[in-house]
Amino acid sequence: MVDGQAAFFTNRNVQSPPGFGLRQSSGALGPHRSKAAEDCRSPRRCRDDEYASPIGAAHWACWSIVGMMRQVFLDHQASTPVLPEVFDAMRPFFSEAHGNPSSLHQYGLRARDALAKARSQIAALINAESLDEIIFTSTGTEAANLAVKGTAYANERRGNHIVAAEIEHPAVLNSIEFLERQGFSCTRVKPDHEGRIDPDAIRAAITDQTVLVCTQHVNHDVGTIQPIREITQAAEDRGIPVFVDAVASAGWMPIDVRAAGVNLLSLSPARFCGPKGVGVLYRQRRARLVNLIHGGVQEGGRRAGTENVPAIVGAGVAAESAAREMSESMLHTSALQKRLWEGLQSTVPHIQLNGPGLGSKRITTNLNVSTEFIEGEGLLLRLDMNGIAVASGTSCVSKSLKASHVLAAMGLDHSLALASIILSLGKDNTIEEMNYAIEKFSAAVTQLREMSPLWDEFKRGTVGSAIVPGRTGVPPV
Repeated sequence: MVDGQAAFFTNRNVQSPPGFGLRQSSGALGPHRSKAAEDCRSPRRCRDDEYASPIGAAHWACWSIVGMMRQVFLDHQASTPVLPEVFDAMRPFFSEAHGNPSSLHQYGLRARDALAKARSQIAALINAESLDEIIFTSTGTEAANLAVKGTAYANERRGNHIVAAEIEHPAVLNSIEFLERQGFSCTRVKPDHEGRIDPDAIRAAITDQTVLVCTQHVNHDVGTIQPIREITQAAEDRGIPVFVDAVASAGWMPIDVRAAGVNLLSLSPARFCGPKGVGVLYRQRRARLVNLIHGGVQEGGRRAGTENVPAIVGAGVAAESAAREMSESMLHTSALQKRLWEGLQSTVPHIQLNGPGLGSKRITTNLNVSTEFIEGEGLLLRLDMNGIAVASGTSCVSKSLKASHVLAAMGLDHSLALASIILSLGKDNTIEEMNYAIEKFSAAVTQLREMSPLWDEFKRGTVGSAIVPGRTGVPPV
């Protein structure tokens, strides 16, 4: 373990609604659009004129075929299947145990007891000292908003400056941008080419007006594990609280908030086989925090509103399962990651792994790859038509057609950033699925390049490679 990592280590039936979103892209880069993609987008291919839109036509037309083929889910960074034991634990709280935890009768008591148990299960996952340090929210995004804005407002008399990395999740970056419109300022620290944040750069960015340092445990795009203990030490030396976004890592890597010196930390149970509709914010008892939602006194007065009891119960069970099976899950996903990357590397020319290499600097569930001379979005759609679900960016912003801000901050060539694909692994994936994904990925790249004018230009020697500068497709004499 390196870079402070030791401090942190102690069957799918897919259906689509009408108009399922085909985005305005094909396999070729830039303004070049393939005829195959345009034909697939044609309203004549829809099963009903009702769905004849340029957005949804092709996917809806193809879903009857997709439903009959093998399904491989490689987008666990966006969503994970709820464990059967999680679903079973949630079920009673939709019916016979439907009480409000703020009520004084026995129904309320049962709900309160369920919340307390879930709080203890979450606390155990991250080694929190007290159950009072666990605040339930609606999502990981809300937890990040509460941490960033709540800490800034609570310390406004001390100063108005925030330090954050350029590669934070949009939930953090957009919260900071909101605060900047309120008179706060922010120093954004640039990562290196692997997406790592230098603790010395954090230390240098801190001023007498700094009230918060924001960082990630693991980057959501490229899987880089940040040197958390070194970053928190840099902030501790100046008495500055640190917020850690652990949404991409919680449940998949051991987290010890006390050993790492973390003041606030967010996580999302939906990322480790828990339900959607619940997020978690860890708040060290000494960390000052202003609530953003006003109403009742739920969650110790930090987050008003009736708690989502079924989802919170499920989150607790998912956390307990993740903690129990973590070592096995890490070994399993590491083997899958190795097989998948080695297979892609050996069968797909002009492919690049973005971020650190496989090993101690990268989480075992993530691969971010760029394949030259095609668009990542076109490849995503082609894979989807072969039953393979991947991502072309973080799920919160993947509807936009912009290149990843993370890859841009790392200095990646713009064409490679547009060509990136994220493959994120889960505990239910198998080696056989990796082999299937490798086969279909390679075939899809070949098909898309055959329709790409840039690939033709590369083979003729009129454009070069961004992965290997100076190389063209013309064979040496």
